[in-house]
Amino acid sequence: MAVPKRKTSVSKKKMRRSHHALSATNVVEDKKTGEYKLSHHVDLKSGYYNGKKILDI
Repeated sequence: MAVPKRKTSVSKKKMRRSHHALSATNVVEDKKTGEYKLSHHVDLKSGYYNGKKILDI
């Protein structure tokens, strides 16, 4: 069985996990209502997506 010869240092452990950080969500301001929403998603309050009425609310 493979066993490490030396203890992994804190620095080496953190370097290995550096890409595990969470990225920020892409929130944009709606042009018509001025509210914030996720990009590439339908605005549920107005029913618009990409300047076109998609949902009847």
